[in-house]
Amino acid sequence: MTTPAQEIFKAYDIRGIVGKTLTADVVAQIGRAIGSEARARGQTRIVVGRDGRLSGPEFAQALTTGITRAGIDVIDIGCVATPITYFAAYHLDAHSCVSITGSHNPPEYNGLKLVLGDETLHGAMISDLRRRIVDDDFATGTGSVTHIDVRPAYIERILSDVKLARPMQIVLDSGNGVAGNTAPDLFRRLGCTVTELYSEVDGWFPNHHPDPSKPENLADVIAALKDSDAELGLAFDGDGDRLGVVTKDGEIIYPDRQLLLFAADVLSRVPGGKVIYDVKCSRTLAPWIRQHGGEPVMWHTGHALMKAKLVETGAPLAGELSGHVFFKERWYGFDDGLYAGARLLEILSRHPDANAVLTALPKAVSTPEINVKMAEGEPPRLLERLKTKARFDGEIERITLDGLRIEYADGFGLVRPSNTTPVMVLRFEADDQAALARISADFARVIRHAWPDLQLPF
Repeated sequence: MTTPAQEIFKAYDIRGIVGKTLTADVVAQIGRAIGSEARARGQTRIVVGRDGRLSGPEFAQALTTGITRAGIDVIDIGCVATPITYFAAYHLDAHSCVSITGSHNPPEYNGLKLVLGDETLHGAMISDLRRRIVDDDFATGTGSVTHIDVRPAYIERILSDVKLARPMQIVLDSGNGVAGNTAPDLFRRLGCTVTELYSEVDGWFPNHHPDPSKPENLADVIAALKDSDAELGLAFDGDGDRLGVVTKDGEIIYPDRQLLLFAADVLSRVPGGKVIYDVKCSRTLAPWIRQHGGEPVMWHTGHALMKAKLVETGAPLAGELSGHVFFKERWYGFDDGLYAGARLLEILSRHPDANAVLTALPKAVSTPEINVKMAEGEPPRLLERLKTKARFDGEIERITLDGLRIEYADGFGLVRPSNTTPVMVLRFEADDQAALARISADFARVIRHAWPDLQLPF
């Protein structure tokens, strides 16, 4: 038996390369560790779902074998979007679940997202699973396995909650990800005329990569909107927990702008509510949230950390630049691209021109996330140098919550180490192109001073 590699135990999930760092044997060991931890937490059963990756069936079998060997029952819900697995944990009163998913990673990856006792595992809780394997610290028993299709219940739950004021015509791009086996049916039953793109679940992702945060992956949606009467485009990532949005005229509405619309809607029913957003998000959010009677809360990037903050604060809504949106008001507080899409249509259906509503949202000039590769362990060292020694021209506020975010009078710059790979992530936003160029140049100056050999793409 091979001990699982330390590198697959990430900050928010477990993720590795199929057949190399992640094998059926490794998944079975992790399953037994998960089952043992579940028993330690007083849990009795775990829902297991998987996305459409080719290794999913084999890994689901291995995971189930490991969990049941620890004496925990498994409810197998088959090939479903990750948020449906989360939903099943509530709907079936299990409170624990594992989604076998590689999310938006390339086809050769797969992984596990974990919830035990309604808590999303992250950080030390994930690395402790490896400790159980190394120490042979396992519970022993014989769990049962049942098979349930929860997709009908999931769709009915959304239909009972979300009501469109008028029928809408939309383009729906599932990118051959697992959302394709549920989203078209859901949105048609909500009252939409749907033009489908790539609904067939195919773990090779033959048409384009299922990551709507990358503009190139939305090109087919933009083209379909141009050639049809559809008024809006929705796109999902590989496991359906993130949403991409495109207007009729081809403008991408990035998730922090989507959050503006969601915040105004939720705060109309929850006056004074907190709205949480991650450190990468636009500086337009805080004044907008206050203007609509809410309290803005900036927080760490990472779906598990956002969910923990939701529980801690009682906030009705949270969102990340990456596309994870968490509705606690009327929903369960987990990230769900399909439900977020439904809530978006509910808001837009109240207006005759969805395009006008979206394009009127506050907008700043910004860069996408810029990833700078470094050697293992180097990004945190660079961050520490910047925190202690860097001086920025025109700095008015320094935020060290998660990385280093420098606020200027007309924009911000952010540098933070990725929690999953040895990469430094940067993002810039400003009131205009000239300010954006000045801020990015200021960051380039201080980074080159702190780490002279680093090649910067800006």
